[in-house]
Amino acid sequence: MSFESMKSQLSAKPGFIAALDQSGGSTPGALGHYGIPESAYNGDDEMFRLMHEMRVRIITAPSFTGDKVIAAILFERTMDGLVGDKQVPAYLWEDRGVVPFLKVDKGLEEEVDGVRLMKPIPGLDPLLARAVKLGIYGTKERSVINLANQEGIAAIVTQQFDLARQIAAHGLVPILEPEVLIKSPQKAAAEAILRDELARGLDALPGDYQVMLKLTIPETPDLYLDLVRHPRVQRVVALSGGYTLDDACTRLAANHGMIASFSRALVGDLKVSMTDAEFDATLAKAIDKIYQASTTKS
Repeated sequence: MSFESMKSQLSAKPGFIAALDQSGGSTPGALGHYGIPESAYNGDDEMFRLMHEMRVRIITAPSFTGDKVIAAILFERTMDGLVGDKQVPAYLWEDRGVVPFLKVDKGLEEEVDGVRLMKPIPGLDPLLARAVKLGIYGTKERSVINLANQEGIAAIVTQQFDLARQIAAHGLVPILEPEVLIKSPQKAAAEAILRDELARGLDALPGDYQVMLKLTIPETPDLYLDLVRHPRVQRVVALSGGYTLDDACTRLAANHGMIASFSRALVGDLKVSMTDAEFDATLAKAIDKIYQASTTKS
């Protein structure tokens, strides 16, 4: 796999990133939306098998190609899984033209100072080494901001950049995801603090590697435009955060230089009962709408 070709695609190609990384506690909900209730399976192995089948159905659909979906974020089990007899990361890049990323965080601590830091990530270095061998381009790591607390947000950003340095040492591109909850009672104020903390962190980055930022669509359009233009930032992408597809796309279209990295908003209308033609038509409609919001700004 060509890292430079992936880098060129991530840096400049129009399109968006598909977030296919639901894991652990979020998997039953994702399967439920897809039409598979918890009563339909027994145990984690069966649950993750069904989730893998759903993801394979998505990434093998005719509409899911690098023409509009420039990258996809995977859960570890998906990275280790197969499409036919080919590893998923290799299939994505070689057969679909989609750059593979890996979610590496292992959940969140309890809320302190209005934020939830990431839990420790045991075995991270071996995981990153394995990801490199499988052709993964970068990683994603999520923490959560609820309140406009300066100390808490500074701690979130410090943890994100500390982890980014460890990831970049393996030659991978980290996506920092300090998510501001869309239901935060202080969303706009928290976003303003986050912007300033991220700018300071970017200015202080050692070395010469780039990072990506995955951020909640801000209340103030173009709030993150200076981050988009920062020389240490390869791309700024937006999470849907619980917004509906239409609402997320309307909000995203008002933010120049910001592209989507949607999860539920991308796959929320897909159902296991659909025929393959119905499934692809529904997916294509969502892809087209998200691509438009990512590339044509109001």
